[in-house]
Order: sequence, then structure tokens, then C-alpha cells
Amino acid sequence: MKKLMLLLAIIGMAVLAACGSDDTSGSDGTASEGGDTYTIGATQIVEHPSLDAAYEGFQDALEDAGLDVEYDFQSAQNDQNNVKPISDGFVADGVDLIFANSTPSALGALQATSDIPILFTSVTDAVDAGLVPSMDEAGENITGVVDLHPDQIGATVEFISTYFDGAKVGMLYNAGEQNSVKQVETVKEAAEGTGLEVVERTVANSSEVQQAANTLVGEADIFYIITDNTVVSALESVVGVANDQDIPLFVGEPDSLAKGGFATFGIDYHTIGYRTGEMAAEILTGEKSPNDIPAEYPPEIQLFINKQGAEEQGVEWNADWDDTAQFIE
Repeated sequence: MKKLMLLLAIIGMAVLAACGSDDTSGSDGTASEGGDTYTIGATQIVEHPSLDAAYEGFQDALEDAGLDVEYDFQSAQNDQNNVKPISDGFVADGVDLIFANSTPSALGALQATSDIPILFTSVTDAVDAGLVPSMDEAGENITGVVDLHPDQIGATVEFISTYFDGAKVGMLYNAGEQNSVKQVETVKEAAEGTGLEVVERTVANSSEVQQAANTLVGEADIFYIITDNTVVSALESVVGVANDQDIPLFVGEPDSLAKGGFATFGIDYHTIGYRTGEMAAEILTGEKSPNDIPAEYPPEIQLFINKQGAEEQGVEWNADWDDTAQFIE
């Protein structure tokens, strides 16, 4: 009888253990996605505030979706030679999804795999870069959210033309960044017929930025730094020249205002990262595949101004801006 009771006790404990293993609810009582843990390879060309904010938004969206995610984050340290090997490593490790945060990172991921889903953001022109066929059609294993609103550069150029009529616009960028070349072309097109003149300098790495900015002194009335990863990663150098020489500094996104820029029509990078994360959640849970989700533009743009930057760069304040701008310190 004792042996029978012992056997029944063991069976009972096994049954309870089995029931416990089926309980996939979290500590807050919310059911997780079948207890699955997903691995995401996350990469960006360089670490700077805009890209970092997009990555944070991406993570926030997946957390809000209730997914259990492990991240393997790797920065290319602004070295194009590091881009594809990072994605090759993700493929070798068999990650569930790649988050590619910048145009070079997205291109490297697409070259590395045609099977693993790729979600991009902080990409200026996904079509011109060859990531998707059109903004109405995703690639087979890639989609995401671009960081350039169709009206963003045009609005900035119009603002410059209105309040700095006839100015020579100094632009610094890395000609090796496809997104930057596209933006400079767009600026030139928007400036046609306005009286503005674009003066260019190119750099190959961030160590060249300050010297290139200095060569624009005397030739440029204002600076306009687009979302070029190389220049933005060394933006403090441009800010120093702009402040010393009283040259108004326009930038490509609001995060650069906090570093000392004067004004921009920009977007919220956390927002585009968050939307990309929502797409990733749909893909990871099997609700959709990447080619079910067309690439998207940012939802809206806003005029942002840094008043301290304006003062340090000798900008004559216009009362119109008090009613139209969002101010950043």
C-alpha cells in the first residue's frame, strides 16, 4: 500500500509540473506570445542621438506588444567596411529578424540575406537605395519607415528663402552616403528659382568635418547640415564654427538642435522607430510577412528652433517664429 501511495504522489507531482509548464502568462498576468523568445540583430552605421532615438522607439514598440525579445546590437562605428560583416554574423547566428537603422545598414542586411525579415528605418530614400520597388510596395523580405518626409527639405529651403533671401547655403556631406547625395540633390532642386545658391564641401570621415566647415567661412552665409551620418556624428565641430563666425546653422532633424543647431523642419526619430517596431511585432508573431507591409513615410513635420543657437549664431529674431515653431533647448 505504501508503494502504491508513493507512486500516486509521484504521478501527481508530474501532473502539476506539466500544468505549470503550460502557464505562459507573465508576472502581470498578461499572456506572452506562446512563451516564445525572439532574437533580433540590431545594427546602425554609427551611434548618434537621432539613430539612438529610433532604436529606442523600436524597442519600446516591441515591449508594448508584449514580446520577449533578446537584442544583439552592433554599431558599424561609421565604417562602411563593418556593415556587411555585421549582417553576415546575424545570418550565421540565425536571428529571427534584423533591424537595420540607416541606409548603409539596410543595404548590408539585404546583401546578407533574402530569407530573414529586415525592418529598416532612418533611411532617406528606400526606393533610390534599392531597398523596395516603390513606397507602395515592400521588398520580399524587407520593409520599414523612411526618415525623410516628402515636404521636409522643401519646407526648410522655403524657410531659408523667406528669412535669408539670396543666401549662399553651405552644405557638408559624405559623398559616399547615398542618402546624403539624394538630399543634396533635393535641396538644389528646391532652391531653383529662389535666389539661393548652394556651396558644397564633401568629407570622407568625421575627422575632416571641422576643416571642411572652416573652408566654407567667407563663402557661405548659412550652413545646412542634412541627415548625413558622418557629419552629424561630428556636428559639434560645425556648431563651433557657426557660433564663432555668426553663421546660422540649419540641420536635418531636431536632435541636432540640442547640439547647437538653429532650426529645422523635422520629424521625431523615436516615432519612426516605434512604427518600425510595430511592423516587426506583426512579422514576428506571424500576422504578416514583410512584403505584406508597404514602406512608410513619417506622419508629419514641424518647425523646430533652438533659441540659444539662434542667439549664438547672430540670427535676427523674427516674431513670426513665436507662433509657428516648437522650441528646443
